[in-house]
Amino acid sequence: MTTHQHQRLRHEVVLRTLDVLRVERLTPHMQRVVLGGDELRGFHSASPDDHVKLFFPHPDGQLVLPRPGPDGLEPPPGLTPSPMRDYTPRHHDAGRGELTVDFVLHGDGPAASWAAQAAPGQQLGAGGPRGSFVIADDFDRYVLVGDETALPAIGRWLSEMPAGMHATVLVEIPGDADRQALPSRADVEIHWLPRDGQPGDHSGRLEQALQALPAYPGDTFYWIAAESGRTRAMRLWLDQRGVPKDWIQAKGYWKAQPGDSD
Repeated sequence: MTTHQHQRLRHEVVLRTLDVLRVERLTPHMQRVVLGGDELRGFHSASPDDHVKLFFPHPDGQLVLPRPGPDGLEPPPGLTPSPMRDYTPRHHDAGRGELTVDFVLHGDGPAASWAAQAAPGQQLGAGGPRGSFVIADDFDRYVLVGDETALPAIGRWLSEMPAGMHATVLVEIPGDADRQALPSRADVEIHWLPRDGQPGDHSGRLEQALQALPAYPGDTFYWIAAESGRTRAMRLWLDQRGVPKDWIQAKGYWKAQPGDSD
């Protein structure tokens, strides 16, 4: 059995205030926001599923970022900190000074609400990435499994894969209109799995598609990101079939709450 060497990197955490440069609605449930500004200089993201912490203005428009303190980053005294969420850097173009972030429009949370109304000239805060987990690039195949919240990471992963790599992609989306172009130089097979009204926390489409995959020759790496309970269940299914633990990376990108629905 081949030993595949993953790499864990740590980065200095830098807090930045970034400008909205462009906004584009990709699909009914996905809004693309391109950020830039002088403070983006020095930004680095080494892995497709890195995350940055984004800080959003209060309803009054105020952006309150944390500051370094004796116990790490702390909110400024006397001020209410800006709401914060984790997002994947979809694409970073250092030459153009641009950072692209794709937002799932799924309701009234601070991130989705901000993204739905975002316009050039607005600002938000960003911190990180704090670290990167770089997956070995010598597997025979990569199986990428996720719902719409994983699409930014999956899209970036495919765009960075070189020719000669092989990938199978399972993507669960709210409906057919939420398909998007995922260009890649690699040999890629994409399966779109529309929920068509089924709940995102237990539709079962990803699980069924994963279990129906053939036994690929050689070594296969599995990357999974979706609702946390579903992610755990898919990882357990792979564990029970003898897939080595370091050939799986499973992340809960969100957690269902009572009363959640699409």
